[in-house]
Amino acid sequence: MTQQGQPGRVVFERQYRTATSEGYHILAGEKKLAHVDLHYTRENVYATLIVEDQLPEDQVLDLIERIDESLVLSAEVPREDLLVTVFHGRQLGLYSDAFLEERTRRRGAAEAPQATPQVRERRTRGVN
Repeated sequence: MTQQGQPGRVVFERQYRTATSEGYHILAGEKKLAHVDLHYTRENVYATLIVEDQLPEDQVLDLIERIDESLVLSAEVPREDLLVTVFHGRQLGLYSDAFLEERTRRRGAAEAPQATPQVRERRTRGVN
């Protein structure tokens, strides 16, 4: 998108695809402009659009039109409507099971919460 409200060249970089959904980074040159997740149902297509920078509504609408023309219509799925929820935000990270397991391993048992003497005493007497 250009500053004058005219759409610039955008590129859709696919991140994933399943039988009923797709996710794309939307780039303007080298800059990440947004991310869109598309979910296809029998009647509608639902989209979650996250724009990284504040954009005027007309530019958001231009971007939605491009998503519809370039991604949704090319998927060749029947639809009654395209329903788009738009958020303004940025990516904080990508977390996986392996990352979380490594984090837990590094913390080790030393950081695990220890039972207080009162809790230990109740457990040994069979009272919870």
